[in-house]
Amino acid sequence: MRLVKIGYVNSPVKEPVDHGWGRVISGIILEKCYRTGLKGLNSFSHLVIVFYMHQADFDVEKDIVRRPRGLPDLPETGIFAQRARHRPNPIGITAVENMGIEDGILKVKGLDAIDGTPILDIKPYVPEFDKIDDFSNPDWVGKIMEGYF
Repeated sequence: MRLVKIGYVNSPVKEPVDHGWGRVISGIILEKCYRTGLKGLNSFSHLVIVFYMHQADFDVEKDIVRRPRGLPDLPETGIFAQRARHRPNPIGITAVENMGIEDGILKVKGLDAIDGTPILDIKPYVPEFDKIDDFSNPDWVGKIMEGYF
């Protein structure tokens, strides 16, 4: 398996936090060789960003089953039933608002990645691929998402 960092995040958020990401405007600074790949991206209002959570770690004994955010009133669930950053492969995926491209820097709103996070891929948000109308989540998901975005 070979993954290549195509750029990195320039964000005012320097340390991981569990809320307020919806207001954060970040820059994605691409390596020069990938910048022409941004052509046509301004036609999309939203994007899906794939990134490597470089400051996360994973301890199978501690993290494979845990309470989301460590909150005692939430049920213990397996890591694959959570979007926690401490996972076997710390890959993040977030849908963001496209704020435009300026001097090879992609500006986005709502990216929950800290400053310096390596970017693995950028994809346009396409509802036919990405949106699911008929879904269900456990009640605790709504609780932890309050104030996140």
